[in-house]
Amino acid sequence: MKRLELIALQQITTMKKKIKRKRGPVRAKKVTFDGIKFASGLEKYMYIALKKAKIHAIYEGATFTVQDGFDFNIKSYERQANGKGEFKNRGEKKILPIKYTPDFVSDSFIIECKGRANESFPLRWKMFKKYVKAHLPHVIIYKPQNQKECDEVINLIKTN
Repeated sequence: MKRLELIALQQITTMKKKIKRKRGPVRAKKVTFDGIKFASGLEKYMYIALKKAKIHAIYEGATFTVQDGFDFNIKSYERQANGKGEFKNRGEKKILPIKYTPDFVSDSFIIECKGRANESFPLRWKMFKKYVKAHLPHVIIYKPQNQKECDEVINLIKTN
């Protein structure tokens, strides 16, 4: 019995453990092409696909205010952002507007290339869609998440 225990122990110690470590947020690799600094390789791919298809769009050509700023004249006691600071009044000040800059803009469409979204993106995207509905109803929006979907967007733009 001792021999079997020894063999089992040896097998356990020689097996490599695969430990999954929690990583931080996904950060896209910044890429420069044609003198333009793209925030990701997917944006560069979309740029090349649009150029090849002779479809005109401007990279980060417009910024939209999806919620106006306002004066918050009420006290609001909160801890500092790092979670270690004092619990103090963070109210009674101007709240900045929420803005959104899509990747590619033209007169008839807007494209937002989004591989993996961070946690704030879904809310900002909903706010942007509401803005488009109210102010740009003639515009079609596309949100490709990979190269295959970028190619699909090109085909959809050509047919619309």
